[in-house]
Amino acid sequence: MSLSIRRATLPAAIAAALLTMSQWPVAVAQEAKEPVRADDAIKLAALSQPKEATKLETITINAKSGAYNKDGKDSASALAPTQSSLDATQPQSIITREFIESSVAPTAEYSRVVNVAPSMSGDSANGPGLSETKTTMRGFSDDQYNITFDGIPWGDTNNPAHHSTSFFPASVIGGAVVERGPGNASNLGQATFGGSINLFSKKPLDERAVSVFGSAGTWNTRLAGVSYESGRLADWNNATVQLNFQHLQSDGYLTLNKIKSDNFTGKFQRPVGQSSTLTLFTSVNKITYIQPDNNSGPTLAQVTQFGKNFSLNNDPTSFNYAGFNHTDKDTDLEYLRLQTFWDGGWTTDAKLYTYAYNNQTISSTDPTGLTVPGTKIGGAGNKNIPGVDKQNKYRVYGGIFDATRQFSPGLLRFGAWVEHSDTDRHQYDLDLTLGVRDPRETKPAPVQNPSILFDQQSSIKNLQPFAEFEWELAAGTQVTPGIKLVSITRSVNALVNQTTRLPQTASVDYHAALPFLTVNQQLSSGFALYAQYAKGFQIPDLKSFYIADPTKNSSDPQLSTNYQLGVVSKSGNLVWDADIYRIDFKNKYVSNGLAGTAAAYVNLGGATYKGFEGQITYLLGSGFAIYVNGSVNRATSIDTGKIISKSPEMTAAAGALYKSGPWAASLIYKRTGANYMQDYNAANPAAYDFYKLAAYNNVDLGTSYTFRHIADNFKALKLQVNVFNLLNQQKVTSISTGKVLVGDQYTYQAPRSFQLSVKADF
Repeated sequence: MSLSIRRATLPAAIAAALLTMSQWPVAVAQEAKEPVRADDAIKLAALSQPKEATKLETITINAKSGAYNKDGKDSASALAPTQSSLDATQPQSIITREFIESSVAPTAEYSRVVNVAPSMSGDSANGPGLSETKTTMRGFSDDQYNITFDGIPWGDTNNPAHHSTSFFPASVIGGAVVERGPGNASNLGQATFGGSINLFSKKPLDERAVSVFGSAGTWNTRLAGVSYESGRLADWNNATVQLNFQHLQSDGYLTLNKIKSDNFTGKFQRPVGQSSTLTLFTSVNKITYIQPDNNSGPTLAQVTQFGKNFSLNNDPTSFNYAGFNHTDKDTDLEYLRLQTFWDGGWTTDAKLYTYAYNNQTISSTDPTGLTVPGTKIGGAGNKNIPGVDKQNKYRVYGGIFDATRQFSPGLLRFGAWVEHSDTDRHQYDLDLTLGVRDPRETKPAPVQNPSILFDQQSSIKNLQPFAEFEWELAAGTQVTPGIKLVSITRSVNALVNQTTRLPQTASVDYHAALPFLTVNQQLSSGFALYAQYAKGFQIPDLKSFYIADPTKNSSDPQLSTNYQLGVVSKSGNLVWDADIYRIDFKNKYVSNGLAGTAAAYVNLGGATYKGFEGQITYLLGSGFAIYVNGSVNRATSIDTGKIISKSPEMTAAAGALYKSGPWAASLIYKRTGANYMQDYNAANPAAYDFYKLAAYNNVDLGTSYTFRHIADNFKALKLQVNVFNLLNQQKVTSISTGKVLVGDQYTYQAPRSFQLSVKADF
């Protein structure tokens, strides 16, 4: 991702390289005895500009680094919940740390942070941040776009989906940039298909600070934490240390769906010599849920009998017994990063990283109440409750290296992304009543054992070299061609493979060449146009290996071709942008419908996504601003003409924001448009009306007051009140279709909830 500060001209090769490639602060070399500090990059760039150069957009670099907004209180940019950069080459929404702190639930994670942006939709059924949320972007599902943290793509290894509560709580997110498109060649991930949600760690503070924070709210929700900022450590060459610990616990809105999680995050950053910066980062998360593995909500019969929040009960003879349904997840992400400025205008950025996900679940098999009790262990008529022992465990190792070099015509960037993952998944039948696995299970002949659903190991080897050139065609005109080569090997070595229940060893290679071309035209100091042509791709799902001979599968990944045009405008009291897009998705990966050794996954058909998006913030004055965004989206199957399921026809947001002195407040309205739960055929509407969801709304209110300079060692005390779903809407947000109509499961909005928060700074 490239969100460099706009340049009217290209003086100072090192400064230009810094502003183009840096994703967050870097120490820079200069002739002075002490190196320029990481967050002095903006000052250096300003000094290197000629006097007539246009004003720098501090909001852009702040959003990228996760810093607080520094545009000042009296600007629309300072208060905007989302906005774009004048340097944008595709539609984007920048969300600052300030908005997260004032308007997002303290218990939340990234899905709640980015939901305010145009074309984004998704809601938590258990309350804000208290259950996983699958967010859609322009109708693309969670596994069709990337999520990165400090530029590192992360996600599941069976398909590139994400678990929103499992890695980064809102307290450690320093900012976010939603990019609706594949970006440039240097944008990385296994699903550039739909775009990227880019999360960033917090920017280090210059001064030492200790903060103690906590929240209490509806459903016995409690959060407590402490954070530490070392400030600049002179004895360590201006190094910084950041530590954050958070504990969250809640009973949740859904019956007996308790959650408990702990997160520790640490970041160490230090200049090395006169021209490098070393960063070490770790984030470790442990979370425990009480919930069924099939957590798609109650049936209509259960809603009638028990209510919209029905999930679990205390009856040990029931599939919904809380004692039979629980999940433990352990995750971590670590990286080491070295950024260096070399003689001759070269800049390099190298990251080594690893992350892991370990899901251990015990669950009953059917929470709908439609399955008759009885397990393989018992004889005919036994009443024991069947369940599963489920594991999804993986470790990923990777490295990202890129180099930039300033030339007189523009900036060259090239590099490569290398990654390897190992995954261990299994699912075994259990007798939950007896608390044992089926005693007939005997190895080494598991294929004859019906209690083993699958016992599977898999791996992914990934190599993606890329190159691009930011060509300054003329003053204010930047043209960036680029190309990325994708080479992925997916392998399976299963004792018992999923679906086939046979031993399986197979490997398939996937290759793609993805060209990119973007244009950014700066028409004035506060007005820019951009255009993008870009290819995206998505790695094939692991389910394509659940056949007798996966080597017969097509080796072509799913591809998208993106065409996008946009405009961005910024002034002191008004920031706005708008875009139109068309995305042609082809090479859809589908089963050929054959059985046995003839079964294969082939490329057939695709879809067209198109729409319009915009976002605007207007400063009224005296600390008040109003905000509006919206999108009109349509996704249609190429081969059938049907509307793609779970793709809202529109989104909209509106709000009022206030910040003056010790007071801050926001009122944000979000609307998610109507959509279908099954691909919709306009020629036969009656057959689909039952699965059409009406639009639903959320209104969130937040207000805070900060007491400052309380005592010599007591810097500030912030009191905050948040109300979520202020209007107490409880509409259906999703339907999971069952084998029979009465087995359909419904997910509803969580009702109105409150959180009272306090933060003390020392």
